[in-house]
Order: sequence, then structure tokens, then C-alpha cells
Amino acid sequence: MPEPTTTGWYYDNPVIPGFHPDPSVCRVGEDYYLVCSSFEYFPGVPIFHSRDLVHWRQIGNVLDRPSQLPLPPDASASDGVYAPTIRHHDGRFWLITTNVSSGGNFIVTADEPAGPWSDPVWIDLPGIDPDLAWDEDGNCWCAFQGVGVARIDPETGKVLEGPLPAWSGTGLQWPEAPHLHRVGEWWYLVIAEGGTERGHTVAVARARSPRGPWEAAPVNPVLTHRGTDHPVQSTGHADLVSTPDGEWWMVLLATRPRGYSPGFHVLGRETFLTPVRWEDGWPRVGPVNLRERAPGRPRPLEEAPRRDDFDATELDPRWISPRSRPDDSWSLTRRPGWLTLHATGSSLDHPGCTFVGWRQQYPESRTVVRLDPESGRAGLSVRLDEAHHYDVEVADGRASVIARIGPLRQSTATRPVPPGPVTLAITTRPARERPPADGEPSGLHVGAPDFLAFHVGDDPEPLAELDGRYLSTEVATGFTGRVVGVYVTAGTASFDWFEHGPLDAQEHS
Repeated sequence: MPEPTTTGWYYDNPVIPGFHPDPSVCRVGEDYYLVCSSFEYFPGVPIFHSRDLVHWRQIGNVLDRPSQLPLPPDASASDGVYAPTIRHHDGRFWLITTNVSSGGNFIVTADEPAGPWSDPVWIDLPGIDPDLAWDEDGNCWCAFQGVGVARIDPETGKVLEGPLPAWSGTGLQWPEAPHLHRVGEWWYLVIAEGGTERGHTVAVARARSPRGPWEAAPVNPVLTHRGTDHPVQSTGHADLVSTPDGEWWMVLLATRPRGYSPGFHVLGRETFLTPVRWEDGWPRVGPVNLRERAPGRPRPLEEAPRRDDFDATELDPRWISPRSRPDDSWSLTRRPGWLTLHATGSSLDHPGCTFVGWRQQYPESRTVVRLDPESGRAGLSVRLDEAHHYDVEVADGRASVIARIGPLRQSTATRPVPPGPVTLAITTRPARERPPADGEPSGLHVGAPDFLAFHVGDDPEPLAELDGRYLSTEVATGFTGRVVGVYVTAGTASFDWFEHGPLDAQEHS
């Protein structure tokens, strides 16, 4: 939580931790709204609300119906929905994004940010990372990866002019994530380049019109942490927003690598916040710190609970599933106060299984669930994709810990459990805290970002402990981060409650 000081108050980055990349933000009066990429997960595009740019609360998902988010059953991990942009214009909220698995670029709209949002209006433009901006004459401009711009009719998706070439950066790879902002008499084009890994940068150009010609900032990139030992890395894919008091801020993605070279960012790319100052008509930014001076006065929202008792009539918007969530795969009414899941696939190793989870948001975390296996095979899993996940599951009177790492699948430990409900827990801790066990190679966890311990019932001794590096982007590749959740791969099982939060001081000691 932010700490007040005699000169103001400070906040901790990231402001939205966990797998929340490619942030885009807009302000309406004194309220801010932010969206992120969701890739192969359904529902898609989480939307957040804040009153101070620091405290954020998820209020829904923009793409919460299959008609808005058609994803093939076999869509690859890290495909799906890329890089949304959210804007407010003429009394409506507008969101443009790309479904790389089906259909390309499209726009949805809503009167209220929590929805409902419209079905897609498709746009015949190339690339990804589309952006929306309106000029003083009411023309709508769409910028996209490359970088190009086009004048469009946002109601129909028709391209009215262009696409026109725009400024494509300083020559680094992957000029992308363009955002157009009108500030005074200038249009500013903010882009990312250098790739979304450690070479990521933010660069800026300006013009008198969205048509150009574009003038590059005298010092580009305006932000990068490449080649440094800063604890925050991969800074890029940024968007700008001003406060009611006229201050400017930037939201962006970045990572917090841990462990030995090359470093592993297990939570994915996260949303950070950093101040922007204007000098000689150009934005100046950075570096992005883990602790920053906050804008204005703190106006915290009610904090989202870290436990779900499944007493509501609908699932909390934080729950996501790979590709789809068929109506017949889950129920909150079959057993009131429980989440009941029905198997739709026989293994987490393949698409089509029943899995619902939350994004892991804490580097040192504890996730606990109360499971009644009923007639099924079910458990708790930390997932990166079908080829990279760790599970603790119960079936046929036994609890097992299973590791899937690339082509390898292994049951690492097993023990009997009594009939009826059982508590399962997964904790993550820094690897440096764990000494090698008797008979274990001393280098097993050397340099790992963390290790995961799997607990069954009240037993304080873990059933197994596994190296966390294999559930990282550096190993698995892709664009996502860990998602921890519950699943069923045979029959039916029910879950009484689910809790995910940071380790407290006692648990961490």
C-alpha cells in the first residue's frame, strides 16, 4: 500500500501486478479506465477502474461473450487477443484490438465501461496493435503496427483514407504499439520498438496532422532499460494520460526478472506507472522505478477480495479459461456456495479441458482451495500453457503432484487422502530460501526465480517442491504469465472456496 510522507505519497510498481501486458488508458472526468491484452484466455480484455492511477479494481471483461471473441478450439497459446486501445469519445467508450486467431482488427463500444460491450465491427486494415484518435473535425484515425495510419468510419469499419505510411521509429525491430495523442498544436505518435523482450523501448515523433510529416524526438528512445541492471526490465508498449490538474503520466508494460542469467519473469509482463514531464515540446520519461512519487492525493478503491467463496450468482471477472468456457462445464447453482466443474477434456496437456483460474499476482504467493473430488479427477494447477504446468490433483483416493515441462510429463509424488473434501495449497518462494534436501543435487534450484511447494491437507511438509524456472516465458516462450486455478479432467468435482494472495510475514519467514 502507498505510504504517506511529509512531501506527498508514494506507490509501489507494478500498479497492476501479474499477467497484465499492453496497457491502454483513458480518463473520463476524474475516473480512469485501463485495459490489457488477454491472448488465448476467455473472457477477454480485462477492464479496470481507478480514481488516482495507482489503485485499480477490475470491473469486468470487455469481450465476455463467444460472439465477441471467436477463438478456434486449437488456437495456439499466446494467440488470441492482442494489444487493445480504449478511448472515450462523444459520450461512448471505444475499444479497438486484434484477434490474431480469427478475424483481425475490430472495434467494440459501450455506454458504460463495465459493459455490456457491442459485438465486433471488423476493420480491413493490416497489422496488430490498432489505436483510435479523433481530430478537431471529428475524423477518426486508426494507427497500427508498422507504423501506418488510416482515416476510418468507426461505426462501420470502412477505411475512408489510406492507409498512409507514418513514422516507423529509429530502425529497431518491431515498430508497434502506436498511440496518437493530440497535445496542444501537435500530434504525438508514441510507439514501441526493439521487441517486447529486454531490448524494448518507447520512442516518440510529432506532426501537425495525423497525415504527417513526422518529426522524431531529438532524443529517442524516450524510455528504455535495455543494457542496465535495473530490477525493472522490458519497458515499453506505453500509453499517455493526463490528470484533471494537467499532470501527465504513462502506463506501460515491464517485467521483474529474477534468478540467474538470463533472468526469468514468471508473472508475465505487468502494468507499471511512471510520471511524464514535458521539455521543449517533448515528453521525458524514466527510469521506471519500483517505488514512485504518486499523482495528486490517494483515492483508493475498495480492494478486491483475495478469496472467492462462490456465493455470487456469477463468476468474479478475474476468472479466466483457455479459449472458451462452455456453459455446461461449470455451475454455481448445482451445489450452492460451491463452484462445480464438469470435465470437457481428459488432460491439461491438450486444449479443451475445464480450467478456471486467476492470474498469479504475487512473486511470493499462497494459493489454497477446498476441493470435493466427488466422482472426478480434479485439482489445483499453475499454468503457463499446455506444455508447461504444475498440478496437485486428487483422484481415486490419492493426491499427486504432476509436472509437465515441454515433452516430459512426470508424477513427482503421491499419497493417499481420505474420502470427501480436501484442502490443496501451492506456495511460491524465492529459490534462495530453500537449501537442498538430503540426497538432492545442490544445483537443483541454483539461479531459479522461485520454487513451488505443493501441500495436501494440514500437513506442513510439502508433498513436492519444483523449480519455478520451467513456468516462465524464458523457457516456455510466448507472451503470457502464470495463471493459477482449478480444473477437472474426469467426471465432476466441486470447490468450496479459492484464495490467492501474498505470503504474510510469518508464512514467508
